[in-house]
Amino acid sequence: MHKKAYLSLVIATLAWGGNAVAGKLAVGHVSPMMLTFWRWFFAVAIIFAISVPQLVKDWPVVRKNLPILLFLGVVGYVVFNAALYTAVNYTTAINVTVEQAVIPVLIFIINFVLFRMKVSWAQILGFTLTLLGGVLTAVHGDLGALVTLTVNSGDAIMMIAVVAYAVYTVALRWRPRIDWRTLMAIPAFFAMIFSLPLVFWEYSNDRLVWPDTEGWIVVLYTGIFASLIAQVLYIKGVEQIGANRAGLFINLVPVFGTLLSVAIIGERLQFFHIAALVLALGGIAIAEWGKPRTA
Repeated sequence: MHKKAYLSLVIATLAWGGNAVAGKLAVGHVSPMMLTFWRWFFAVAIIFAISVPQLVKDWPVVRKNLPILLFLGVVGYVVFNAALYTAVNYTTAINVTVEQAVIPVLIFIINFVLFRMKVSWAQILGFTLTLLGGVLTAVHGDLGALVTLTVNSGDAIMMIAVVAYAVYTVALRWRPRIDWRTLMAIPAFFAMIFSLPLVFWEYSNDRLVWPDTEGWIVVLYTGIFASLIAQVLYIKGVEQIGANRAGLFINLVPVFGTLLSVAIIGERLQFFHIAALVLALGGIAIAEWGKPRTA
């Protein structure tokens, strides 16, 4: 059993469910690239404040592995979040949530194509159930709504985010053997640096929105919970049970996102919310039970 891994991944997806709500609340209060920059600025400030001695100790290993750490920070932290925060300005929350459910599929596909990683029928069944739970939540219990989904520029931008996070998850297999604080701090630092050009681009196109009070609340939430806490716990989950199995938990994001919308925005809790949660958790349990013995 990997109880710590399961708990880490559930908390991470809970924080990311809140990130989806925060991203929608941010519209009009802080622009996407500005939110991305400040999010990683606060995450970097906190992780560096508590990790300087460890960072100094790990620096010889970090120096030899700067390319992969740069890649993790830019692809997993900057591209994903900048694309997501931009997408919610042009497409519906339903579309964005459905599209995030594709991430575990891509993780399975990439791992199979590159590494011929085995997948059992139980895992396929478990994945299908978790995907159905995520989709059921996204369409508010009406599967017929999938037929009416339209694709626009926001959906195309969101697919960039989806691909980026799938690639990031698979790439974690090449992470150097360093302390979790260092593994979080260095990519986060690169994320902060590489988000700056996006802020200047936003400014030059007269799209920059400086955070107001509500914007700063969103920034602090995303910086502390969705960035720092969630990313650390997700990395730990991947370390313990692998990318394929950890990726399944991403389908909890739309479920938690909806439940948090009920609590924060005041939406009604309905039967399909509970059904979706049962499907998602049941699918993860089946996939874990039927994982290949050689995994």
